[in-house]
Amino acid sequence: MEGLGSNISRLAKSGFLYLITNRKLFQNEKEFLNALEGALKAGVDIVQLREKDLDTVSLFRLSKKVKDLTTKYGTIFLINDRIDIALAIKADGVHLPSSGLPTHIARELLGENALIGRSTHFLEEVKKEQNSGADFLTFSPIFYTKSKAKYGSPQGLNKLKEVCRFSNIPIVALGGINKRNAVDVLKAGAKGFSVISAILGSNDPFLATKELKRIIQEFF
Repeated sequence: MEGLGSNISRLAKSGFLYLITNRKLFQNEKEFLNALEGALKAGVDIVQLREKDLDTVSLFRLSKKVKDLTTKYGTIFLINDRIDIALAIKADGVHLPSSGLPTHIARELLGENALIGRSTHFLEEVKKEQNSGADFLTFSPIFYTKSKAKYGSPQGLNKLKEVCRFSNIPIVALGGINKRNAVDVLKAGAKGFSVISAILGSNDPFLATKELKRIIQEFF
């Protein structure tokens, strides 16, 4: 069986749009799932379920619902950090925070066919991950965003350009990215970019996704 890492290699050639969830932007779960489905219909390439405040049972239940949607639209589905949940629902893989388990341990647990991403915030972290078994790395924050403020000042486009030149693993830009600056991160060398509010905080997640996908398609 071909691993999902090869899917990322193919996506990296044409660019990809990566959506991280935040159900707290909605009044209830139904609204959240409806918005997510709009993004899936519009062609988002990867969804990462990142709901760190949920207890294990609640996260398991929500993960199953999201898995049903991503399966329906043929979209790659990753769980944030929780390898146990990813295994339980047969997700496509995990995205590991910088403080998570070592990448090679996650690979041993999930197997060669799983997709594994890793958060990085410094060039040294990017260097460390080059032979770790990660399929892609997120690098953040590129621009200011409240959710990433704890990691310090924005990295900016020059730092992004530096890590993209160095890395032999696809770099996904993250942090404060929207339709006004998305092309700039692609010009810096990112193979894709990750968003939350640019899609889920919009009035129409379907149209917002379409617009971001158009930017990627026109660039590549």
